[in-house]
Amino acid sequence: MKRIKMKHPYNPEDIIQEDIVLILGFFDGVHLAHQKVIKEGVRIAKERNLKVALMTFNRSPKIVYQKYQPGEYHYLTQSEQKYTLIEKLGVDIIYEVFFNSEFGNLPPQDFVQQYIIDWNAKIVVAGFDYTYGKPNIASMEHLPQYSQDKFEIVQVGEEKVSDESISSTLIRQYIKEGKVDKANAMLGYTYETIGYVVHGDARGRELGYPTANVHSHPYTLLPRVGVYAVRLTVKGQQYNGMASVGYNVTFGERHYITVEVNIFDFNDVIYGDDVKVEWVAYLRDEEKYASVDQLIEQLEQDKVDTLRVLSE
Repeated sequence: MKRIKMKHPYNPEDIIQEDIVLILGFFDGVHLAHQKVIKEGVRIAKERNLKVALMTFNRSPKIVYQKYQPGEYHYLTQSEQKYTLIEKLGVDIIYEVFFNSEFGNLPPQDFVQQYIIDWNAKIVVAGFDYTYGKPNIASMEHLPQYSQDKFEIVQVGEEKVSDESISSTLIRQYIKEGKVDKANAMLGYTYETIGYVVHGDARGRELGYPTANVHSHPYTLLPRVGVYAVRLTVKGQQYNGMASVGYNVTFGERHYITVEVNIFDFNDVIYGDDVKVEWVAYLRDEEKYASVDQLIEQLEQDKVDTLRVLSE
């Protein structure tokens, strides 16, 4: 898959000079509704014997269009995660546009001319709720009036799970609430975060449950405080484990959240290594225990519960 980064106004030489099917969307999470849009674009491209390109942005448009709120811009997928998922769906080209006010404030007709018609798009595929400016003048319903009959428009309808419309916003809400099972059902895969292993207090080792302390990507959306059944991938190998997201309250509450993963049947030293954590299921909330023995007893039960969940 070819990946092309550009900033408005772009260099025309960066554009692939052949007819394409163009898929539009930010696609944070590449959830089942996103997959439906992308698969439709890929299907049409194969049917018409055309290359399929997808336009996305380097950051959320909310940064331009909404008031900044600290901690608001956490992503379901970081760039490399997103592009890996998109590539697996059969996209040939990704255009990643640098999203700033100059680009975000383009009038709809200018956007359509410069970023659809001038890109040699013959068919445009997008979700029903895609916008390219203010919704009252730049929705999918308005696109035909800007198209100048230069391209076909395919609007993909909503996708539901358990009678709920899938959206990145709802998935984020579920993750914040610890309902990773519901988030995973809408994603179509297990929610995953990336980071690298750093030194911690080594208390887990003293308890017989050594942990990998994971420093997550700064824009990562972590599940709510609690204990989870997870799978962790390091050096290309996947392992079962249980993760604690919290403040380590039994040993004196911290003022910052840590992610600690007890990896089953694993004894390697992996400080500084990149890891991926897949959040399979929520087990329980973080609790403060009166003694170390009570904590160890709970950890033993957590491992039993984790193995049961992962075996399912």
